[in-house]
Amino acid sequence: MNNNLIFESQREISSAFIDSSVRMGVAQSVLLVQDNLTECFNAMGCDGVIYREKFNDFWVFTKTKVHFERRPDWREIVTARTFPIDNLGMRTHINTEITDKEGKCLLLANQEACVLSLETHRPVKITTLPYPKEDFPEPLFYEPFERFPSDFSDEELAFEQVIRSCHIDMSHHMNNIEYIKFALCVFSDDFLQTHEVTDLEVHYTGESKEGQTLRVYRRVDPTNNKKNFVHIKEGDRCVFECCIKFA
Repeated sequence: MNNNLIFESQREISSAFIDSSVRMGVAQSVLLVQDNLTECFNAMGCDGVIYREKFNDFWVFTKTKVHFERRPDWREIVTARTFPIDNLGMRTHINTEITDKEGKCLLLANQEACVLSLETHRPVKITTLPYPKEDFPEPLFYEPFERFPSDFSDEELAFEQVIRSCHIDMSHHMNNIEYIKFALCVFSDDFLQTHEVTDLEVHYTGESKEGQTLRVYRRVDPTNNKKNFVHIKEGDRCVFECCIKFA
């Protein structure tokens, strides 16, 4: 095991990362995981800045799965540990664990990522780039990603949303975290205050741009009413899908 691949940082949960429960929000939790991953990749010399400048390539995060034990409170100090767990040639998986000051697990996350060429937008072999190839730390969270339903009807449409400039990131497409925020908007604040999210899995399946209209659908799993599917379409294209589970 190569401990040099593990990036660890202490974080204070600031007001920018909380929701109306005065705890770290669900979408903000994924943002914190992504932030720590970016720092981890920078420490390994393989972040998006280096890939863009030296190889004309960029990272794309395709899937994220998060299990929540407890969402930390505002101003709570947490420790985030992030590390890659494999290199499968065309994609990689990265684990993150966030713990409290006693070392108790608050959340576990697994992210799937690949690299695309800036010129062609075609996949690039990660094995041809500066990225770890062996001697990975032991995975902490490696549950398989699920398949989600895709046959959503008009009756399941929750709302429509026009993409604005505030939703756009440096790639000039809608930011990943904004999709999660839209997905959470199918629930009222009262519902989210009284129903604790235990698991979140998101799939980024397409790109969307400023000015486009997204249609956001919601379905409660007919076999488990604590499990909700959210499906976001731009025209006939699915650009995002996720599953949100409640306690």
